[in-house]
Amino acid sequence: MLLYFFITCFPFILFFKSLPLKPLPPWASEVRLLSLWFWKEISLFYFAGFSLKTGDFPRIPTRMSFNKMSLTSKVNNFEKEAQGMSVLDLPELPLECILERLPPSGLCNMAGVCSSLRSRCTSDHLWEKHMKQKWGKLIGPAAHREWQWHISSRRNSGNLKQGKHRGWMKLLQFVRPLSWIRSRVDDSSRQSSFPVDSVMSWYLALETGRFWFPAQVFNREQNGHVGFMLSCYDADLSYDPHTDTFQARYPPHGKRAAAIENGVSWERLRPPPVDTSSHDLHISDCLHELRPGDHIEIQWRRNKEFPYGWWYGVVGHLESCDGNMNYCHCHSSDTVVLEFNQYTPGSRWRRTRVNRKDHQEEGDEADGFYGGIRKLETEEEICTWKKLWPTAVLE
Repeated sequence: MLLYFFITCFPFILFFKSLPLKPLPPWASEVRLLSLWFWKEISLFYFAGFSLKTGDFPRIPTRMSFNKMSLTSKVNNFEKEAQGMSVLDLPELPLECILERLPPSGLCNMAGVCSSLRSRCTSDHLWEKHMKQKWGKLIGPAAHREWQWHISSRRNSGNLKQGKHRGWMKLLQFVRPLSWIRSRVDDSSRQSSFPVDSVMSWYLALETGRFWFPAQVFNREQNGHVGFMLSCYDADLSYDPHTDTFQARYPPHGKRAAAIENGVSWERLRPPPVDTSSHDLHISDCLHELRPGDHIEIQWRRNKEFPYGWWYGVVGHLESCDGNMNYCHCHSSDTVVLEFNQYTPGSRWRRTRVNRKDHQEEGDEADGFYGGIRKLETEEEICTWKKLWPTAVLE
């Protein structure tokens, strides 16, 4: 077999030597290497076939084994280099992308690693996204003002404590060396909390329930008071992370103490729609555009000592109108009829009238006092009220 191989190749070798010698093109060296590799593989294939016939299997290293050895060495070298790397060795953009994808708990853990990651993980632009996702629909201007007042009070208390520490330091100088005092002060400053005016601090204060913020609760005291159905009242809220609900603290009504309700769900909460105190009359700016079928909220309180709550209703037709919209002129009248269809027909709470041109607080001690009116402009607000509709008609 081997003799046959040399006999077939010998004429080709003679023919190749008889060719005139000319300068080779640039790619010739690559082809020469390719041909050498080809003959090497042919010879390996031949020896493999010979070994199969004879039963002898010589261990000849192939190209694959060399590549595998080099790849293994590269992986080992990379692992050794990776052991000495940290997350701070990453470029700016990949590191920022990693931090943006961390949840709040992950950012808090990363902030405790070192001072460099602390400054990055407490950045407002990272926490504003989490703040908007979880608290954006509930935090309004009133809650923001309350947080600013909270920050100011903590700063003032911090300055007061700092003044007291300086006084104690002057006394301790007579007892302890100054270096010992400074080391204690430095240790306490390292253990201080995150910046009080950061978005991170605000998020954590809300998440842990330490910060009470103003909002409004639909159907207050839902567990045992039917008289507040389809109403919305101001309250101070504190979040309970264990139950994912809120504790609501309502302001006192006259001589009645402040009421507290636990287990208030997210669906029953909203930020105040207008920047009006619950004890002030809302200035109505929509009376001239109200028409039958419009959805409204109106302030109502039991007596002058009670705070206002917002109650849901619709604009109805006058008694002289048959309800045919083609011939209806109710929008031209100075009287606006408001209907509260959650109450039975004939109930004293079913209908009321207000003056379109000169509306002020109207009512008496028997039926309560009606205050300002706001028109519901969005379908989302209307759907929220309809979802809270009572299962039974109220008396």
